[in-house]
Amino acid sequence: MQIPRRKFDVLKIWDDGPIHLTEEAFERMKEKLVKLKSDLPELISEAQRTAAFGDRSDSAEYREAKSILRRTHRQILSIKDQIKRVVIIKPGANASGTVQLGSTVILEAEDGTRRTFLILGKRETNPGEGRISNESPLGASLMNRLKGDIVGGDGFKKYRILDVK
Repeated sequence: MQIPRRKFDVLKIWDDGPIHLTEEAFERMKEKLVKLKSDLPELISEAQRTAAFGDRSDSAEYREAKSILRRTHRQILSIKDQIKRVVIIKPGANASGTVQLGSTVILEAEDGTRRTFLILGKRETNPGEGRISNESPLGASLMNRLKGDIVGGDGFKKYRILDVK
């Protein structure tokens, strides 16, 4: 007797909060969804073609085609879920002058070096290009701060906020 298996939850969401993206990243996400959907007919026909060979349990081609089809379906469902939760980041300074998502911050370290950072959501970060997450240690310490404030310390480099744009 075979023990029944529980179906794998395709949309097991580990992070179900809002997704902060710029307009460009949101457009890229929608383009990826369109591309995945356009690939489906070809993937379905490939799975059908390999299934026609006969014994599916021994066919590596069939298993590979089904695996690719399942992965594509999971990606489509995942992107659809993410699109529902997107919050667009408006770049630039806010009325209060505090550091928020989308703010460009110019910092000066204790040694006089200056760095410029754009504060974005965690999906668009690239510290080498000056794009940091609002959830990173530096990004979190900058949030809701004003021009002239000092951030850092406790084992981190100290910075003074020179400007918030």
